[in-house]
Amino acid sequence: MTPADGDGRAGRAGRFLRENSLGLVFLLGFLATLAGQLLAGRAELNNDLVSEGLPPVGLLAYATSSDFAVDVTENWQSEYLQFFLYIFGTVWLLQRGSPESKEIGRAGTESDREQRTGGHARADSPRWASAPGWRGVLFSRSLGLVMGGIFLLSWLAQSVTGTAAYNEERLRSLEGPVGWGGYVTSADFWSRTLQNWQSELLAVASMAVLSIYLRQRGSPESKPVGAPHSATGVVG
Repeated sequence: MTPADGDGRAGRAGRFLRENSLGLVFLLGFLATLAGQLLAGRAELNNDLVSEGLPPVGLLAYATSSDFAVDVTENWQSEYLQFFLYIFGTVWLLQRGSPESKEIGRAGTESDREQRTGGHARADSPRWASAPGWRGVLFSRSLGLVMGGIFLLSWLAQSVTGTAAYNEERLRSLEGPVGWGGYVTSADFWSRTLQNWQSELLAVASMAVLSIYLRQRGSPESKPVGAPHSATGVVG
């Protein structure tokens, strides 16, 4: 390999990192916090087990346990619910002065011309943007549908793993197990679910309202620093 080849690869790698830094940094942060949750959750469970006179569990056993799985899926379903509601909600709902909102008067799915779909698709548009029938309809709503699908799958996984974790606790207390239907109608399931939902909804509302009056220079989630508070749908 010549020095020029090495420089070219290094340049391509550097460009890849720069152009994908947002996704990569958050992915690494996700993996780091997931590992931290694994360690902390195992320590917490082992403290409970030792206090009950039971042997502690190893790291691999905890990583594949229902206790760990229910905590992970519980968080995932609430996050994807937030994105699902936000994506579909911002089609029709407006907030004057917020960069998180469309401009006042533009509520709705907008015209084909504005969305560059059908006969208004451009040469560089995705192929399905100009597709007729169900393909165009599906592609034009694919982001929200995928987010909603992940939410439903995560919520189902939470209910299944939560049932197993809940029954393990009941068995340690010498109580009989409950079925899936019994668990998803229980206070434990809805307490876990609603405490996450309320925090996600509050976060979205806070972002939409606080961004009317506050600024973050250089962020596309904020209006330009000098934009008036009444400016709606403007990003910096």
